[in-house]
Amino acid sequence: MKTGDTVRFLNAVGGGTITRVDDKNNMVYVEDEDGFEIPTMIRDCVVIGAVSKETNFPRKEILSTSNNNSSSQNALPKSESNSIRTSPSAQGEGWGEVIETKEGDILRAVLAFFPVEIKQLQTTSYDCYLVNDSNYFLYYNLIICNEGNWKAAANGLIEPNTQEELCSITKDQLNNWEEIRVQLLPFKQKAYTPQPLIDAEIKLNVIRFFKLHSFTDNEYFEEPAMIIDILESQQKSKLAAVSPDEIKQALFTKEQPQRPRIVKKVAPQRPDVLEIDLHINELVDTTAGMSNADMLLLQIDTFHKIIDENKTHKGQKIVFIHGKGEGVLRSEIEKQLRTRYKTYYFQDASFREYGFGATMVTIK
Repeated sequence: MKTGDTVRFLNAVGGGTITRVDDKNNMVYVEDEDGFEIPTMIRDCVVIGAVSKETNFPRKEILSTSNNNSSSQNALPKSESNSIRTSPSAQGEGWGEVIETKEGDILRAVLAFFPVEIKQLQTTSYDCYLVNDSNYFLYYNLIICNEGNWKAAANGLIEPNTQEELCSITKDQLNNWEEIRVQLLPFKQKAYTPQPLIDAEIKLNVIRFFKLHSFTDNEYFEEPAMIIDILESQQKSKLAAVSPDEIKQALFTKEQPQRPRIVKKVAPQRPDVLEIDLHINELVDTTAGMSNADMLLLQIDTFHKIIDENKTHKGQKIVFIHGKGEGVLRSEIEKQLRTRYKTYYFQDASFREYGFGATMVTIK
């Protein structure tokens, strides 16, 4: 229960709106329709309406008062229907009609934390909610780690496009919430595409609970809350499991260059012509992790390798296809031919066949 909730008394006629919550004494102060403030034990009240006027997730009215410890659920107003779906009972009653949303087939679920007294962050307790922002039913299990031992904090079944209060956390219990785990099993009551099980390990920085800016406006609640995206946290935990050495190796490991593709063409009354394509995508499968300097170095190394392999073949003609581009590779090839291979003859290759993008070298 929180300030602003509408309640009725279990052992007396009447009710009203909660104006104050006294967690220490398990009491709430209820203002009735005449403006009188009535102190009442929490166990003697039941919520019949909750704070929300324009939120995307209005609170759902509690239909059963048989269990005061049961949590309320909150339907998403993504449709104009105001129908209320009841929870399945122990006698096997089913859910009402599920109204799906267009974007709801993408699985999304978040945890939301609210300070009970946002102006007293150093001493207040916190309410934890699960928001199911999808068209799937979710079996959920929230567990916390206390000195290496895992303990269930809440579990159950939540409807599509609803939110549910899971538990309340006192200031003294926060340290047990530094490491939590949320497990979700999504399903539908009709034909659907199976979704993977969610098992997200989340590390909470409890210092954030004492900082006002940690609680922000959001799309789910009218009040500021600390929102934790469960699926996003699962991805982060998977990345965190990768060691720095593995990340470094992935960044700096280059694909082994493939052997250059050589196409032999027979020219009438002249030696065979070797055609060497120096475009970088012909030399490697991927350029991931390679700089422009790395790619140029590989292309020049390939040029030298082909020249050295054919240096004893007098009269051999080799066409190096370098492309027009910015002319960097072409200039470097011509520089090598004028210095290192001064005895070799070179010229632009056939314009009809290669345009301005190739140089033909004749071994002398």
